[in-house]
Amino acid sequence: MRIDILTLFPQMFDGPFSAGIFQRATSQGLVTVNIYNIRHYTHDKHHIVDDSPYGGGAGMVLKPEPIFEAVEAIKEETHPEERLPIILLTPQGQLFSQAVAQRLSQHSHLILICGHYEGVDERVRQHLVTDELSIGDYVLTGGELAAMVVIDAITRLLPRFLGSEDSLKDDSHTNGLLEYPHYTRPAVYRGWSVPEVLLSGNHAQIAKWRREQAIIRTLERRPELLDKSNLSLEERRLVSRLRDKESNMSKDNT
Repeated sequence: MRIDILTLFPQMFDGPFSAGIFQRATSQGLVTVNIYNIRHYTHDKHHIVDDSPYGGGAGMVLKPEPIFEAVEAIKEETHPEERLPIILLTPQGQLFSQAVAQRLSQHSHLILICGHYEGVDERVRQHLVTDELSIGDYVLTGGELAAMVVIDAITRLLPRFLGSEDSLKDDSHTNGLLEYPHYTRPAVYRGWSVPEVLLSGNHAQIAKWRREQAIIRTLERRPELLDKSNLSLEERRLVSRLRDKESNMSKDNT
């Protein structure tokens, strides 16, 4: 996968993509990341990329010319006729999710635009970008940190990126549930024991326990996810029993 990032602050990407699993993936050619400074696509001696908004108001707005020209230059050197995802990182965008990450991971080439200041000229949204993404209901100083989050979530889904495809199967949000609890050695720590079923060697029982724990954890922390989860009839009965139990406990405490 090729990922091109348009930013005003290229130096922000020096660390995250040069360490750990991501660095290994780039060295193996699984991912190529290119950083483009938007200022390099201006034509004045001061490399001005922003201006005050028409109609007045606070803040500055990123100008359309350098962003359009940067994207067009990238497409010209790669696949000029191909319609590829051009993603603007903005608080106004669609909320980024595992499903969005999975969709974008199917592409071989992505372009990410890091928004800044008061925002970008609306013509960039209307006539250039294909996707607008937000990583949460809050505002950052710029789109660079959001771009890092999006890239990390997408690239870890690529074949061979993590080394084992099994690592992805039970990730939180992959199947509509939060992930089950994990334990490792020692079997007893400060009097706290690992659940007996995990020590039994009975893989069918372990799988059943993990599935139930994922449902319980989702019900406790993100109950709205269960409405969209693919649960069996037996599992829906489990959820119903757990909700009834929770409701009865609430009544007893009132």
